[in-house]
Amino acid sequence: MENELSATRTNTDQKPKRSKRKNLFGILALVVLLAVAGLAAWWFLVGSRRITTDNAYVAAEIAQVTASVSGIVKDVKVNDTQEVKRGDVLVVLDDSDAKLALAQAEAELGLAARKVRGFFANDESLSARVQAQEAEKIKATAQLRAAESNLKKAQLDRDRRQKLSKSGSVSGEELSNALNTYAAAQAILAGAQAGMSQAESNYNSAVASLKANTVLTEDATEDTNPEVALARARRDQAKTDLERTILYAPVDGIVAHRQVQLGQRIEKGAPLMAVVPLLDVHVDANFKEVQLEKVKPGQDVELESDLYGDKVKYHGKVAGFSGGTGAAFALIPAQNATGNWIKVVQRLPVRITLDPEELRQHPLQVGLSMEVTIDIAHDPK
Repeated sequence: MENELSATRTNTDQKPKRSKRKNLFGILALVVLLAVAGLAAWWFLVGSRRITTDNAYVAAEIAQVTASVSGIVKDVKVNDTQEVKRGDVLVVLDDSDAKLALAQAEAELGLAARKVRGFFANDESLSARVQAQEAEKIKATAQLRAAESNLKKAQLDRDRRQKLSKSGSVSGEELSNALNTYAAAQAILAGAQAGMSQAESNYNSAVASLKANTVLTEDATEDTNPEVALARARRDQAKTDLERTILYAPVDGIVAHRQVQLGQRIEKGAPLMAVVPLLDVHVDANFKEVQLEKVKPGQDVELESDLYGDKVKYHGKVAGFSGGTGAAFALIPAQNATGNWIKVVQRLPVRITLDPEELRQHPLQVGLSMEVTIDIAHDPK
């Protein structure tokens, strides 16, 4: 009897426990169902419309400051972390050599200008000389013709008197005079011929000199003459080299990686420092290739930095995609000659531009980590 009573009490106690367990399982199932439904709703409304990565970093088009001329550093106006504006003086080089080079180049330009003016003056002088030699040539030609005419006349007189002398009609003195006149006419003719040759030679020499000088001045003025132009270019280069002894900030930004010291001799092309334009930075976000199907330039982006945390939100736009993945530009390629290959999901850098006003309020430095979320549901077209 006692055993039956005890069993009845045990069954009575177990019934509430079973009922309570069933209720707990029902609540748990309901919670799981609601969680799944909430997750599905979140995925449909939010998750499927956005892609996120924390493999993202702040980057910028850093302006390198390099020396355009060699020289000794006379003064360094800035230090690392210093803010500068475009056009601010950064470094001053000793300009003594540059000033001397400029003075020499200006003197050479003056000499070249005088030389070219001489070329143009010679043109006029040589042209007058050619005209004078041409007149001398005409004069020599006339003298030669006169000498030839006189010789013919003297020859006729000689021949006539020689015939008459045989008959005694002409005295010996008269014949002798005719012979002398003929000889003199021959000498005059020879002299006229020599004068003609000399006149032609002088004329040809004057023409050749004029042509040689004309080559130096043709198709050009004093300012455009090649010699003057070359000297002017050297002067301008010397002036530019003098100006380059002062180095200015190419952009607004922060000085970084300063390598130049006072008194140091630097060579042309030596890197001196960098200027980081912090108000013109962007973000390179490395998304997995499987995430990029719906990403397009112009889509809205929301960003958080590890520097400020979730208290500060940045907004930007997708600017474009890199031409290749990081592995494509790696020094050691992923594949090798042995044929070993392990497929790894690649990441493609996506450039994100930022709002300049937000950057002014909350500046970012190059290299800081960012978390990037792209709204892929938005079609910028």
